[in-house]
Amino acid sequence: MRTKVLAGRVGRRAVHRRLVAVAWIVAVAVWGGGRATAQEAKVLKAGAAVVDVTPQKFPVSSAGSMGPRDAVGAHDPLTARCLMLDNGEQRIVIVIVDSCMIPREIFDAAKRRASRLAGIAEDHILAAATHTHTAVTVTPTFQSEVETEYCKFLTGKIAEAIVTASRRLQPAEIGWAVGNNPRQVFNRRWFMRPGFPLTDPFDAGTDRVRMNPPPAHPALLKPAGPIDPEVCVLAVRTTDGRPLALLANYSLHYVGGVPARMLSADYFGEFARQIASRLNATDGEGFVGIMSNGTSGDVNNINFFEGHPRREPFEQIRIVAADVADSAFAAYKRTPFEKWVPIRMKETEIELGVRKPTATEIERARRLLAEAGPGPYRDRRLIYARETLDLAVYPDTVRVKLQAIRIGGLGIVSSPCETFAETGLAIKKHSPLKPTFTIELANGYNGYLPTPEQHALGGYETWRAKSSYLAVDAEPKIRRTLLKLLREVAAE
Repeated sequence: MRTKVLAGRVGRRAVHRRLVAVAWIVAVAVWGGGRATAQEAKVLKAGAAVVDVTPQKFPVSSAGSMGPRDAVGAHDPLTARCLMLDNGEQRIVIVIVDSCMIPREIFDAAKRRASRLAGIAEDHILAAATHTHTAVTVTPTFQSEVETEYCKFLTGKIAEAIVTASRRLQPAEIGWAVGNNPRQVFNRRWFMRPGFPLTDPFDAGTDRVRMNPPPAHPALLKPAGPIDPEVCVLAVRTTDGRPLALLANYSLHYVGGVPARMLSADYFGEFARQIASRLNATDGEGFVGIMSNGTSGDVNNINFFEGHPRREPFEQIRIVAADVADSAFAAYKRTPFEKWVPIRMKETEIELGVRKPTATEIERARRLLAEAGPGPYRDRRLIYARETLDLAVYPDTVRVKLQAIRIGGLGIVSSPCETFAETGLAIKKHSPLKPTFTIELANGYNGYLPTPEQHALGGYETWRAKSSYLAVDAEPKIRRTLLKLLREVAAE
């Protein structure tokens, strides 16, 4: 009898153990399946669009010079190029526009319209100008007159690019890499040998550097700042491997070589066509190539060390675009792609001081202009006298918009200024996200952004005007804020 009882107990224990094992297997399968389902539910979507923003009527005022300039035609289209990303948790937009600089009012209005039509938060849109010097004047700088009707047209087209990209959202893969091209970037601020005249439009006589000195001149001593040769690439492709969009970032002011009365997207537009060709795609037809401007406030395409040969119109643009496209393509070929990545974006505003003229400086400006009579002017002293009177009525402070984006391990920040290369390099060095790059002239226009050390050297980029009016301490404040935003998006 005792043997039967023990056998029964052993049998019940065995059954219990089997039931527990089965329950554990079922639980693991359900839990594991749930995890798999959750992972499978994470889908990255991307959409891209190109919208033509070339003016419909000519002549138009063209920005990029100290004097007034009218364009009678366009050599190639001006465009708004948009990339939208949606990982199911956050949706962000980057839109790059062929313009010299765009005021915040236009960007804000375009974002409001796009938010209403595409359902994207306004603070999740990064919108920037390329800085082609042969686009339509939409920001009052120097003696160029703003084209009011075109401003309305441009606002609608920027919004249209965002809305179109949102309608094209599709499952996608994403990746990023960094290329290198030191051949096309040169710091344009130079120390000169003693005896070389350094003049300024205020007759202050305090400049210690010269912007754009004569190339290969015997008086050239050394550049006053660094360059950033990185060609950063953010690439998006469809799930079957077809190129969908490529956003590049390079710290080059612009190239030039465009006839005086012609509009052009400069090398930014040519890069888009060149990179499409290398990817066996057609720009604007299922693929969108985008070149954004990095930190190029003190960098251009002139080889001051050795000089450069004379080129035909647009020749140098094609040479530069092809070379940078080669560098971007080399980076693209070693880009690992991911099916889903975390995306975070943060935006903030900070208040910055304005360098306003003194009463003595205002009086000098009035006297010079009264003696000269009505403009337009060619004399820099008169041009800056007019700028002085314009800045006299500026507010004491301005608010600027700053942003940081995390896309997987990639960081992107925005600056509304013509930012110096050393600022971009400092942000890259101290950013918690590797790589990181800066898109300048974003979400508004607040002029040049020299470091305090560069302010002390003087030179064109520091001369007080609507193109350079922020307080000397603006750069450290902007840099600190951008790094803070990067730390925040990296930690989420």
